[in-house]
Amino acid sequence: MDLKKQTQGLCRTVVAAVLGFTMLVPVASAAETLADALVGAYNNSGLLDQNRAVLRAADEDVGIAKAALKPVVQWTGSLSQNVNRSVSAGSTFVPAGTRTSTNSLSTTVNLIASLLVYDFGATRYAVEATKETVLATRESLVSVEQQILLRAVDAYMTVIQTRDIVALRENNVRLLIQELRAARDRFEVGEVTRTDVALAEAQLAQARSGLAGAQGNLISAKAYYKVAVGREPGNLSKPPRLPAVSNSIKTAKALAVRSHPDIRAVQHQVAAAELLIRRSEAAMQPQVSVQGSVGISDTFRSEASTRSGAVGVQIGQTLYQGGALSAGVRKNRAQRDAQRGNLHVVVKDVERAVSDAYAGLASARAQIEASQRQVRAARIAFQGVREEAALGARTTLDVLDAEQSLLDAQSASVNAQTQIYVAAYSVLQATGQLTASKLKLPVQIYDPAAYYNLVKESPAKLSKEGKKLDRVLRALQKD
Repeated sequence: MDLKKQTQGLCRTVVAAVLGFTMLVPVASAAETLADALVGAYNNSGLLDQNRAVLRAADEDVGIAKAALKPVVQWTGSLSQNVNRSVSAGSTFVPAGTRTSTNSLSTTVNLIASLLVYDFGATRYAVEATKETVLATRESLVSVEQQILLRAVDAYMTVIQTRDIVALRENNVRLLIQELRAARDRFEVGEVTRTDVALAEAQLAQARSGLAGAQGNLISAKAYYKVAVGREPGNLSKPPRLPAVSNSIKTAKALAVRSHPDIRAVQHQVAAAELLIRRSEAAMQPQVSVQGSVGISDTFRSEASTRSGAVGVQIGQTLYQGGALSAGVRKNRAQRDAQRGNLHVVVKDVERAVSDAYAGLASARAQIEASQRQVRAARIAFQGVREEAALGARTTLDVLDAEQSLLDAQSASVNAQTQIYVAAYSVLQATGQLTASKLKLPVQIYDPAAYYNLVKESPAKLSKEGKKLDRVLRALQKD
């Protein structure tokens, strides 16, 4: 076979393989979408389950605080055996040395009830403070939800990126195997030296090393996807168009300051701190409570028994406790000031996060445009080298060097496509819009108020509401 024709044939094979490599990947009929990954992350996240449980614990604090305004009913009971032994000293009617003994078994049962009537609002302030804490915890849950969904986007795009890089690397190895075969054939007829063959062998070894690294990255990306989404990745489809984001950073910052869950959480924490100051101040005032009790005392094998009852009003105030009450007021004021300072910091951090997200998005767009130009230029260069090789002005190594440059450009384009999606969803997170409800995901949205409404009045265990609550808790239980 004429070696020049063989080289031209190889060049045509290389061009067809490089320019049409994207056609090598079959499209499955049931591909997994980005929305599917987000749904999986929302439904399977252990971190979300953990923080939902934290919120339920905060909900219970409201019922516990309200319980101080409700009657407290207690009962006490006692059973005692009384044994008396005595010796008489003697009297007109009882001779000296007379021994007497009595044994009696008696029981006493008391029912005591008390109700706080007035405490200058201390308990009410405590209740309102716990409500603000609940609202802050709800916002923290939204913040965690955003993190979970953004991680799912990153995991999804990472799998797609590494999968495409593996395909590129596999194609590169196939082409270099052909080049090495051609170099050996040309060496046999004396057209090239052993150095040309060694260069082809080195390129192939490097390509195989790169393929092994890409395959390792794909395995790692799949493991990351399983952690983020809760299952192994299937045949992932190309992501949909980018989510709509505002073109104005100023508008995005204003939206973030209004609606970002981190800011809203700290705002509620500031409100709770203000209420705790009022509570600690009111705790220094008198308290008024009503108390009542009913008691029964009975002695077995005896007609003796007692029935008693009492109702009264109790007024009391702590006048001095070593300065603890005043220290409590000062402590709560300091904590309020700390929360105000934290609010200022969080607002600045959120605004900076918006700026960073927009900068990342702009950079990703620029990288896509640059990588697309690079791919076009590398393709033109490759075609030119191929034509020159057909005329004998270029070697096969020159052709595959140009092919390698084209593959490198295509790899850069794949990476840029991944980065722009992560950057776009990062903008949504920075503005507080990356939630299941705002993305309209087809999931059962967790209602943070549902459990609160069940427990805010602290239902008793044996009441109708308490039994309903037990059923809810069993439904929430996970093995």
